[in-house]
Amino acid sequence: MDLPTRVTCRHVQGIIVLTTTDYVLFASLIRLPALGELRRRGCRWVVLVLLGVIVTSHSLAVAPPKEVRRILILNELGTSYPGIEVINQGIQTSLHNSPYQLEFYSEYMDTVLFPDPAAQQEFRDFYLRKYRNRKLDVIITVGPSPLKFMREVHQSAFAAVPIVFCLPNLTLPGAPALESGFTGVENDMTPAETVEVALRLQPGTKHVVVVSGVSDYDKQQQLEIGRQLSVFSDRVEITYLTGLAMPDMLERLRHLPSHSIVLVATVGMDAVGHRFKSSDAGPLIAEAANAPIFSIFDMYLNHGEVGGYVSSISEQGKAAGAITLRILNGEKPQDIPTVKGVSTYMFDGRALKRWGFKETDLPRGSIVLNRRPTLWESSKWYIIGSISLILLEALLISGLLWQRATRRRAELNLRESEGRFRLVANTAPVMIWMSATDKLCNYFNQPWLDFTGRSIEAELGNGWAEMVHPEDFQACLDTYQRAFDRHETFQMEYRLRRHDGEYRWLVDIGVPRLDPDGSFAGYIGSCIDVTDRKLAEEALATVGRRLIEAHEEERTWIGRELHDDINQRLALLAVELDQWRKESFRNAHLLNRFRHAQQRITEISMDVQALSHRLHSSKLDYLGLAVAAKSFCKELSDKAKVEIAFSHAEVPSTLPKEVSLCLFRVMQEALQNAVKYSGVQTFKVDLRGTQDSVELTVVDTGHGFEEQDTLSRQGLGLISMRERLQIVRGEFKVQSKPGSGTTIYARVPLRMHEHRAMAS
Repeated sequence: MDLPTRVTCRHVQGIIVLTTTDYVLFASLIRLPALGELRRRGCRWVVLVLLGVIVTSHSLAVAPPKEVRRILILNELGTSYPGIEVINQGIQTSLHNSPYQLEFYSEYMDTVLFPDPAAQQEFRDFYLRKYRNRKLDVIITVGPSPLKFMREVHQSAFAAVPIVFCLPNLTLPGAPALESGFTGVENDMTPAETVEVALRLQPGTKHVVVVSGVSDYDKQQQLEIGRQLSVFSDRVEITYLTGLAMPDMLERLRHLPSHSIVLVATVGMDAVGHRFKSSDAGPLIAEAANAPIFSIFDMYLNHGEVGGYVSSISEQGKAAGAITLRILNGEKPQDIPTVKGVSTYMFDGRALKRWGFKETDLPRGSIVLNRRPTLWESSKWYIIGSISLILLEALLISGLLWQRATRRRAELNLRESEGRFRLVANTAPVMIWMSATDKLCNYFNQPWLDFTGRSIEAELGNGWAEMVHPEDFQACLDTYQRAFDRHETFQMEYRLRRHDGEYRWLVDIGVPRLDPDGSFAGYIGSCIDVTDRKLAEEALATVGRRLIEAHEEERTWIGRELHDDINQRLALLAVELDQWRKESFRNAHLLNRFRHAQQRITEISMDVQALSHRLHSSKLDYLGLAVAAKSFCKELSDKAKVEIAFSHAEVPSTLPKEVSLCLFRVMQEALQNAVKYSGVQTFKVDLRGTQDSVELTVVDTGHGFEEQDTLSRQGLGLISMRERLQIVRGEFKVQSKPGSGTTIYARVPLRMHEHRAMAS
């Protein structure tokens, strides 16, 4: 990813503009007092922040763009009030996983800082002009004034835009009825529940003092509190400390009568016009009051207030964000019912202790903040850690003792096991060897030593290789090292010199040895003398070869007799019939019979000629395997009315006769069986030579068969092919399954037959 080579930063009318060779980015509107600080810092922090935006946007340029959705958040108060920031964070939290690219626009009516109706009207006119040509998808109002504003101008300015409200004060008398395009989160301010729990904690309470400010928002809250607390008028005396300057209010709170509690609403502004935030007013009130203070908003906690059934500003913001997401996903606002904000019983543990309240008297499920931990709570991890350490040490000591005892038993078992192994290995009728991870042999059993007639010291390491026949040594070593490097089982045959000097054929099978933990420990192998078996196989192969040679000689004689004698006599007979036909041209009936007889004799002659070629192909002797195979495929294709695709590559023109004849007969048998049993009309034959072998492949896509069933019942064709290839030390494979066709593969090595020809 290439970053822009030049970045400049400047501010124009309160807007930060970051310019690069690839982008122009605009930061949010910044209040004028911050511009001086920005000048002093030389835009460095802005560059650092927005460079991250550039890098991110550059890296995401290749991703498919998301649909843009625009959301306007119209707030009652400015960002200096903590509740507004908390609500906005809750809204954006719910919209975090939105499938759209969201553009947020935040505006503030600042009804506390600018309560004058004329100023508010200027705000309204400005926002109407600002968003007149901006397509908005949702408008979120936070507070009663923004909701009232939207209710008045919705049809004229934002008729198609859904409105989601939050903190609306809809429960106040005279609250306006909303249109179908409005939905949101209703007030969940419940001062009655807070007073109820306060009376439970302090049963002798006689006075409830409500503290509130004089801003429009404060007055709206007072109306709702007064309506809900009216049910307590016959139980306690309710006093409202409103319309006072903050110092006077604090003085009154210092001299409250006994058996009093204080209920704090919102104090946005006092009687002399001083404005306060919850973080300002809360500590002042908590410090001055001589009675326990209860709250109805979670913002008025952690200053010394006891708590109560508080309304969560953050959860109301999250609920409004969730409704907004449903609207963005296609739901209509009139189909989404309004929801109550989230309230919960929340208390400050320090205040509870200060006023002597018991946690056991709190409602079930209450949240207690700042609880002073008990001795167990403050020290439990130290206690648990100490006990765990002691137990761990005890376990370690026990483990070491157990490990020591286990090791001793294992060593004893190992010595016994090694003794049993050596006893079994030395009395086994096979030759056994072992090697370590360095590929060097470190053990030979007694039968091996008896076979070679050498000492164990002479055989260890690579000493055993001195007894391997020189012609087998390299192949034996390559097989062993290749399997050792791969940790694979291997089997090989080689000749090993016996103590009397005779070389004997051995079959050597080696398998990897593994330690109990699964790690590789070397190899163990066993050898069996198979010289007598190989001699018997050679004798059997010699007999089979002689039988096949005799069979081929007989086929050659019959083929030549059919071609040179019978076929010629049939040709002469056809000529005589043709002469008779010409002499009998006057007798039409006799002429037709002569013609029919001549045709039948010609067909018989062609069949005899084809049969002679199958019995003995003269092309195989004079033109080579590739030409003879191609000719046979064409003859069979014409006769059986099938298609045979023949291909060949790099087939030597001169092959040992027994090799070419073997592959030719295998091809004949495979094709004849395929044409007869496969049930298809298309076949493939591939004949190709390699550096040291000739390979034949015959493929059909027909019925297929179970190879084992064919061999056990009537698979004489496969048996014949397998025996022919065994005589020439070839390789034969059959791959077939019912319904998946059949593949016949034959491979004959050349060097062996070259050596055999040289020896002959």
